[in-house]
Amino acid sequence: MKPLVLRSALVASIGGLVFGFDTAVISGTTDQLKSYFLLDDALLGWTVGMALLGTILGALTAGKPADRFGRKPLLFTIGILYLIGALGSAFAHDILTLQIARFLGGIGVGAASVCAPIYTAEIAPAKVRGRLVGLVQFNIVLGILLAYLSNTIIRAVVHDTTTDWRWMFGIMAVPALLFLVLLFTVPETPRWLMAHGREADGRAVIARLTTTPEEAQAQIQEIDASLSTSGESAKVPFFTRGHAKVILLAFTIAMFNQMSGINAILYYAPVVMEKAGASTDAAFQMSVAVGFMNLVATMVALTVIDKIGRRTLMIYGSVGYIVSLGFLSGLMFFYEKARGGAFDGTSSILVLVGLLVFIAAHAFGQGSVIWVFISEIFPNRIRGRGQSLGSMTHWVFAWLTSTFFPPVIGSLGGGVAFAVFGVFMIGQLIWVLKVMPETRGVPLEEMEATLGLSHTQDA
Repeated sequence: MKPLVLRSALVASIGGLVFGFDTAVISGTTDQLKSYFLLDDALLGWTVGMALLGTILGALTAGKPADRFGRKPLLFTIGILYLIGALGSAFAHDILTLQIARFLGGIGVGAASVCAPIYTAEIAPAKVRGRLVGLVQFNIVLGILLAYLSNTIIRAVVHDTTTDWRWMFGIMAVPALLFLVLLFTVPETPRWLMAHGREADGRAVIARLTTTPEEAQAQIQEIDASLSTSGESAKVPFFTRGHAKVILLAFTIAMFNQMSGINAILYYAPVVMEKAGASTDAAFQMSVAVGFMNLVATMVALTVIDKIGRRTLMIYGSVGYIVSLGFLSGLMFFYEKARGGAFDGTSSILVLVGLLVFIAAHAFGQGSVIWVFISEIFPNRIRGRGQSLGSMTHWVFAWLTSTFFPPVIGSLGGGVAFAVFGVFMIGQLIWVLKVMPETRGVPLEEMEATLGLSHTQDA
């Protein structure tokens, strides 16, 4: 594998790092935001959800510009939105300004969930594509861990709850700037170049990405063959009978991803642990443990995703979800009902254990598979729009779970919230066993035939 392949994948994955940082950083600010801006549970949920509304818009609109203008220009736009979101949140003087800044940053996150996996998938050779696209997910969870760490450090250093939340948001500008600078060092993808009539540029990039002339020629032939049957990607209809199977696959995996409760738990991890009996400082430190487990389990998954496959990881992850969510639900019901809400040090440790198992199941299964799987299953001609659909679905359900989690856990309790997520994960396990195909090691140009799609059905 050429160094340029790895470097390009790493740069794109930094977009995932900021993505993850943005996802988790607000978890350390919720109590301060409630007191500083005088928010109730519903308005806090709405403020947190503003970023997710932005991700929905970003995911919904990113596919067409990714297909029309290129993957790299869109990555630049994402970096700028990250920077605006970080600085705008840090300097917000009222709740509306904060919500707007979070919304703009969220647009970048949603667009990154579309563009970064596509870029990496189109740069990477098929034999290592899962691991390289998985770098995006690795950096998402690394960003989550860094957010938890930075929140904990800032809380310990600043000692001022009226300003520490501003530092927590503002520090995100550092990786955003790094992302923008490093984008100058990587090329546009050869598949996009050749799909838009820039044959010479595409061949030149392929020569830089491949190790032998034979490998380069084979990749050129594969791309030419796929493009000759697909025509201009922007003119190909998306919602057709021929695309129905992959559309449903993308929608379903994205929906289940969020109905596990992962984003709600990441956003409110310190709140959940405080509710379970931990002190505020201990809750922040426990959040770091959750972020660390997320990182370790993701690293393990990325070492085997191209060996044992996407579907196997999803099976293991689904079982882990069901066990951990069942445990957390039962535990919360016991303390909320039988103990009258008398949480203590023991309950906080038990909840931490349940969350660690939950986050490990997510990272080893859904977390490592979703962006790889969605980036693989769509034909070249509609890949941008397909990734956009999957990402938009992901963020719509993320908004739903994260916006309504505070009022639900506040009024009905954690037992109900975790039980609902657990029921959905039983549904996911059934879907994986009965419906989900394996995509391991299949070249992108051959995926259509492997999944049994027919280009002639598009009309």
